[in-house]
Formats: sequence, structure tokens, C-alpha cells
Amino acid sequence: MKFFLPIAMIAACAFSALSLVACSKEDSTAGIEIGNPNLADQDTVASDTANKKQPALPLVADFSVDYSEISKKGLAKAVPQDEPVLLDSFALVLTEVRSFSSYYSSVSVDPVLGLQLWPYEDDPDEEINIEFAGGFAVEDAFRNIDLQEEGYLKEMGVGFRPAKKNSIYGHVLIGKKYQPFVYSLSHFQSLMLRYHYSQIDTADGKANLSVIFRVKQWIKDIDLASAQIGTDGILHLDPNSNIDIWEKLNENFVPSFQPLRYDYTTSEGVDSSEYVIDIWEGIAADVKENTIINGNFQSPFTTDWILMNQFGGHADTSVIIENKKDRIMKVEVTQGGTRSYSVQLIQENVALIKDVEYQCVFTIWSDVEDSITARIGSYNTYETEGFQQHVFVHKTGHSVAITFTAKVSDPFARFELNLGGKVRTFWIKEVQVIRLSK
Repeated sequence: MKFFLPIAMIAACAFSALSLVACSKEDSTAGIEIGNPNLADQDTVASDTANKKQPALPLVADFSVDYSEISKKGLAKAVPQDEPVLLDSFALVLTEVRSFSSYYSSVSVDPVLGLQLWPYEDDPDEEINIEFAGGFAVEDAFRNIDLQEEGYLKEMGVGFRPAKKNSIYGHVLIGKKYQPFVYSLSHFQSLMLRYHYSQIDTADGKANLSVIFRVKQWIKDIDLASAQIGTDGILHLDPNSNIDIWEKLNENFVPSFQPLRYDYTTSEGVDSSEYVIDIWEGIAADVKENTIINGNFQSPFTTDWILMNQFGGHADTSVIIENKKDRIMKVEVTQGGTRSYSVQLIQENVALIKDVEYQCVFTIWSDVEDSITARIGSYNTYETEGFQQHVFVHKTGHSVAITFTAKVSDPFARFELNLGGKVRTFWIKEVQVIRLSK
């Protein structure tokens, strides 16, 4: 799987043969056809990228407890010193590892459900007992995972269930004395933590996923000193003792791993899914910021942008420097293909927040005056999430500005310019998706 990171080179892929077609059901965009790229038969790397297999990128993972203050993306760990809560024993059972990626080749993976990387098919019931309190690392068990094989990685998911003890053991500081406590994990049946690709360290030729339980997040705004101590001298936090505090700790428990988002199932079979706010805020653009990466094409084209050819379409790209500073993307469509989306210029990972207003702005012109389709949608369901609009392109450069309100929260929305249908050349510059409101 390829990473959308500065060190990654994103291929401009050429495709042919059959793909599914998703059509808009909205009256305002009736007749605009949207290509579904993940069923294309061929994955041919274009000439502007290295046509060779990338080095393997193995996955390793570490699991630990962190007592430091919460930061949006920080991974620093602090040595506990007069901490209000210390964990002595905390274990979960690792049940699965999944990747969530976009695909521009023929695969049998549902991008919504993701691809199960571990356990392997020859041992589907394999599990690993993970001890967080003492620190734990997994490398050998993941030896057959290569994240460079296929797809553009969005998230890594790790699934757990409670261990046999089904409790966290530790000490809480009450007054000047540490009091033993036992917190029951009986509320949880299973959980899936989904980490954003930017939370994965790719140094030293490995993808290292750090799954860290942050104690201060877990106990935030909870007065543990008010809990009643049992007759055995232990502070019990469970459905029968100190239930109000136990329920508050349950609410904080899964977000305390600080993934981008999570899913969990309670012991009663109730499913919950949510984003972790402080991580999400570290990814989404602030007001007046641009959420498009490399929209001025200052970096190599193969970073962050994807050119897709399918349904008989074909195009070549180059970057032109104008006035010694302005960089213009030239897309020369040599075969128009049978659809507007036979040629697409795409950027993924456009972070949108539901009900927030944005403006998409870009400058474009062509040697043939006609319409194209501009769109922001989902990479995995292909639904429109931002806007979908015909844009008439003139022979002289003009700025296009489309204001829209995001329909959903999605850190991985996909911006598309559908440039197929006829032979012509486009010039594009200064692509932006600017956040307008809080």
C-alpha cells in the first residue's frame, strides 16, 4: 500500500476495460456520470514514475501506556511521577489488523470494510495477548505483511477484545496515598481503532504503528477521589460499585487510544462509531486554510495527485513554469474515451467537516471550449460529499469558484476533474479547497 506522505511517490495510473458507473441521484446534477475506478482491469504505471516494484514496507506495532498530557498528534511518553493514576496491569487481546485504502486496480476488497492483513488465512483464529502496562511489541507475527503491495493507504485498523482478566488493575492517588483499584472492562465486547496514515511512522524502512493508551485522557474530568473504597480496601469500578464513575470511564476508554476514529460493540451488542475530536482537529484545515495539498504543483506531480485513464481515454501530463514562478499543470488528452471520466485528475485526502462551508477554486483553460465535470466525493462509496458541477472551460484562463457545504465528515474525500470525452488540452493552476466557516 502506498502512503500519502512526503516520502511517497504516487503513480499516475492508466486504466482500460470495464468499470462500474455510479450516477448522481440529485436533480441539480442529473446526467453527470461518475466513474468508479476500483474495478479497472489494468494498473499500468505512467512514464513519469518509476516502473518497478517498490521496496517492501513491513509492518511493526508497539503497544504502551502514556501518562503525558494530550497533544493532537504527539507520541511522546512521560515517566510517571506522582501521577494521579498508575496502571499495574492492563491487557487486551489483539484479534485483527486491517488496512483501509483506495484502489485503482482490479481487487476483490470492499474499501468500506477494508482488507484484513492479519490473522492470515492459514491460521484465521490466531490472537495475541497484548500487555499495555509493561509495553509490548509485535513484529514477527506481521512478517508477511507488505504495505507497499497495493492501494493508497488511508487508515490502519487494529481490533481487540477484552482479555481473560477483563479488568485494568492499578493505583489511584487519594490524598497522599496510592489506593489500589480494579476497573472492569465488562462494558466492551470488541473494539476497532482506526489510525490515520499520518499517525504511522515510516522511518527505517518500516511502518511502525504505535497504539498508546493515554491515561490522562481516560480520567479527564473524573473525580476518582470521590469513589467509595470497598471493604477489601480496593476501589472497585464496575456495574455494581461506583457505577457513575465507571460509566464515565467507559465513555473515555476507547477515545483514550487517540485513533482518528473508532468502532466498538458493547457487551449488550450496541454498536458505536465516532471520531476522536482532538485528532480530527489536527487533520482538518482551519478557517481560511487550504485543504488541497500541492495545489500549485510546486512539488513533483506524482506527489498527492493521480491521473487516471479508463474507458478508452488517455492523457499525458507535464508541468509548465510561467513567469519563472507560476507552475501550471498541462493535461494533454490524446484519446477522449467514451465518458467524461475516461480521463480524471484526482486528489484524495481532502478533509471535510459536515455542515462546514468551503470554496473550491481553480484556474483552467483549454484549446477546445466545452464543459468538464468538477466534483468532491467519497473514495470508497463514490457518493457526492461536497459538490458535483458542470464547468464550462474557455480558451483563456479563468477562475472557477464553487461554494459548497460538506454533507458528511470525511478526512479522505476525493477532488476530481473529469476531463475525458474528446481530444483536447487543458491548463490548470492554483487548485484550492478553502474552509470558510467554523
